[in-house]
Amino acid sequence: MDAVASSGQFVGVAAATLLAAIFLASVMRWRRRRCQRREAASEGGCRVGGGKGGDRTDIIIVGAGVAGSALAYTLGKDGRRVHIIERDMTEPDRIVGELLQPGGYLKLIELGLEDCVEDIDAQRVLGYALLKDGRNTKLSYPLEKFHSDVAGRSFHNGRFIQRMRQKAASLPNVQLEQGTVTSLLEEGGTVKGVQYKTKSGEELKAYAPLTIVCDGCFSNLRRVLCSPKVDVPSCFVGLVLENCQLPHPNHGHVILANPSPILCYPISSTEIRCLVDIPGQKVPSMATGEMAQYLKSVVAPQIPPELRNSFIAAIDKGSIRTMPNRSMPAAPLPTPGALLMGDAFNMRHPLTGGGMTVAFSDIVVLRNLLKPLRNLHDASSLCKYLESFYTLRKPVASTINTLAGALYKVFCASTDQARNEMREACFDYLSLGGVFSNGPIALLSGLNPRPLSLVAHFFAVAIYGFGRLMLPVPSPKRMWIGARLVSGACGIIFPIIKAEGVRQMFFPATVPAYYRVPPPME
Repeated sequence: MDAVASSGQFVGVAAATLLAAIFLASVMRWRRRRCQRREAASEGGCRVGGGKGGDRTDIIIVGAGVAGSALAYTLGKDGRRVHIIERDMTEPDRIVGELLQPGGYLKLIELGLEDCVEDIDAQRVLGYALLKDGRNTKLSYPLEKFHSDVAGRSFHNGRFIQRMRQKAASLPNVQLEQGTVTSLLEEGGTVKGVQYKTKSGEELKAYAPLTIVCDGCFSNLRRVLCSPKVDVPSCFVGLVLENCQLPHPNHGHVILANPSPILCYPISSTEIRCLVDIPGQKVPSMATGEMAQYLKSVVAPQIPPELRNSFIAAIDKGSIRTMPNRSMPAAPLPTPGALLMGDAFNMRHPLTGGGMTVAFSDIVVLRNLLKPLRNLHDASSLCKYLESFYTLRKPVASTINTLAGALYKVFCASTDQARNEMREACFDYLSLGGVFSNGPIALLSGLNPRPLSLVAHFFAVAIYGFGRLMLPVPSPKRMWIGARLVSGACGIIFPIIKAEGVRQMFFPATVPAYYRVPPPME
């Protein structure tokens, strides 16, 4: 009897094991087919390679620079499953993206990333000093209404980016991976994800219902998502000055030099970044020593005496870097399943240090738009809804973009007497203090993103310059110069405004997308 019972138990266990194996195989087969169906329907729930155990991904972000890292953390904190792919995880070494205006710092606080400027030897920036022909004027940020911690911040760009990458990667639902995205995966005009090459050289694909491209000013993906019209008005030559002090501590310095401006600002407690603007796309050769000669003979005499010895020492040290200054208006091509952000999407001359402020402001706008959506799978509805992003971002972005382009043109020296009168008028207007300096510096700092205020101050400078020419007694020659000054001012600002979009810039509430509500996405 015992033998029969044992035999029966054995058969029962074997049968139960077989049934369990069949059941598990059926479940696995069902899950695999379900995954394949989702991939085919661009549901974005399955990824090939690079995943955390095959977890679903809500959003792929291409690029982990300033915009990509901040966006990954922001969306990850909202519960989105984010896969961010960055070409190079080593600490970046750039000569721009080192100055964050107070308006950008306020957005950083709003995103919960303000601790990323801590422990990197970042310096507080309280305003600007403007220097011209031995004269100088100090323009302080209007920070009286803000908490004492609110100010600009300047730092090493790479240290800041590494802190944000670490913060993003600390979230369990954010995967930060090193790889080079080679193309967007499209089907029927809808972006389904990306194809990328891993650090080891393996070709993989990743899928998600929304792909956000943030791969910077050298983006190789932007042509699919926008109509890029990149202008390169000048190049920056960057040096690091050591063992010296700025004439006005904790201030950025703009030297109205000939032929174009020079910037100086602290990037650590012992280092000052100096950026020499050289108009055009061609710079003197460093290999032949032409660059060093140019900096010593043309630029050094225009550097403030407090900085001159350190400037020459930096040239002799040989650590000279160059960077083209790009300008590109936002010209999106709304594409289902994809979005473009950061310098890949919109650039302005870096003279005013407004790039990071625009990026963080855009992230706040996008976060607020995506927050009410429970899923992102209806690509066409999502694309139509996100058209509102391009309108809602305009007041901040267009103000900073227009100011950067206009100031650069005004601050450059010229052989045209009317242009030089405009330059002189701008310096003297800002030197008046009160509303004449607080208004423009509030615009520059991102604290007052109002396009109408920008236009009002710009033409106030032109009228101020015209008025000065009429004193003490107007003459036909002075009236002619004044007329050309006002005409030149119009020629500077109106093309920039046109490129930004008059309606979206000044009357965003008249754009239908402004009122777009979240689509029903069950």
